[in-house]
Amino acid sequence: MKEALKFAFPKTIPIMMGYLFLSLSFGLLATSSGIHPLLTLLMSLIIYGGSIQFAGINVLLGAYDPFAAFMLAVMVNARHMFYGITLLESYQSLGWKKYYSIFALSDETFSLTASVNVPDHIDKSWVYFLISLLDQLYWIVGTVLGIFLGNFISFSLRGIEFILTALFISIFVDQWQQSANHRPQIIALATGIICLLIVGPNSFLIPAMLIIIAIFFFVFLREEEER
Repeated sequence: MKEALKFAFPKTIPIMMGYLFLSLSFGLLATSSGIHPLLTLLMSLIIYGGSIQFAGINVLLGAYDPFAAFMLAVMVNARHMFYGITLLESYQSLGWKKYYSIFALSDETFSLTASVNVPDHIDKSWVYFLISLLDQLYWIVGTVLGIFLGNFISFSLRGIEFILTALFISIFVDQWQQSANHRPQIIALATGIICLLIVGPNSFLIPAMLIIIAIFFFVFLREEEER
């Protein structure tokens, strides 16, 4: 476990920098909107959904509509189903650690666990578990700081959510530099841009993911036939 922690922690530092600022902005926004500090903290502990937490502020402040809230959560977090399919094989051997690792799977955690190369002498199950745990701890710490600062500071938070976009760009660049074959990144990028132009910014994510999975599936079948 100690060796896994020594290995996992440096890998999560870029995520820590992004999560601290993003969750701090969530804590600030929730507090300034009138959400109770305890409820704000519980959202980061139980929901831990990033963008859905920001959207959840308006849901809590709006009219009571549980069905609309449910559909919003499903649409915003539907991408996690695709992440889960990708990690089915990796998470099978985690034992009891897989239950929390599945719950704590986020965009950035997926990007890291899907690309990290764990040395043979380190237990992979602990690495995956600790990456998930560290990432959520960063989010919780940032939320607490945001709650604290929200009681003393009042200013416009418009545009602060771009931190998440910047974090994705940095992870993409890192994976591009580490990979010799850039075909998956090019396919994903081209598919996302095409779907964005055709469907629009509000609905392009799920169609893009379905098309990407279909392309990778047929590429996999072709490579298997060739082998």
